[in-house]
Amino acid sequence: MSGHSKWKNIMHKKEKTDAQRAKVFTKIGKEMAVAVKEGGPDPVSNTKLAALISKAKSLNVPNDNIDRIIKKASSAAAADYEEITYEGYGPEGEAIIVQATTDSRNRTAGNVRHYFDKFGGNLGTLGCVSFMFEDKGLIVVEKEDVDEDKLMEDALECGATDFVAEDDVFEIYTETDDVDAVAAALKDKGYTYVSAEPDKIPQSYVTITDEDAITNMNKLIDAFEEDDDITAFFHNWEEE
Repeated sequence: MSGHSKWKNIMHKKEKTDAQRAKVFTKIGKEMAVAVKEGGPDPVSNTKLAALISKAKSLNVPNDNIDRIIKKASSAAAADYEEITYEGYGPEGEAIIVQATTDSRNRTAGNVRHYFDKFGGNLGTLGCVSFMFEDKGLIVVEKEDVDEDKLMEDALECGATDFVAEDDVFEIYTETDDVDAVAAALKDKGYTYVSAEPDKIPQSYVTITDEDAITNMNKLIDAFEEDDDITAFFHNWEEE
């Protein structure tokens, strides 16, 4: 299962927070606003919000900002965000899924279509590539001061389905609907996780050999990263 894009996207954001802190805060804020709207402002009872708070902290969002985001999302004046998914193809047919949280469907749809067109891809219809991905839950725990064997044993006991040791982190996989519950159980056991979210794992990967296509694919990814409405994206491109 290693090699998927979601955690690497998160790490990419983490590395860029010094230069693009405002964008990181905006994206996290929108996700939190949706979580508060769905499950309330208390992270004790709202496991999705608790997971997003942990993710925000891993991306160096200050506690004061997190508190303000939750307070604003709980107010009557909170923006009415909706979550939208787009699917399409990269410059050499790579499968791409884009997830957005927006208060303007027309703006976001227009921007996403523009990115695909500008960098040699194509925006497709909903369902055109999603069958090429497997839905899983992913919990990420940094390796520092964590016993691998003990964490694996505890994770499986808490309901995880798979466990992978990457370079700097442990990746714990669950069924999609179980990710919040497994994360909460691990937290009760004393573990701190940096992310606990649904993920989409490509069933197979593709490589690109054409240099222009590689350049365009990287520019397309950068465009997704830069857009405040796009909160996550997945692809099956594997760099050589």
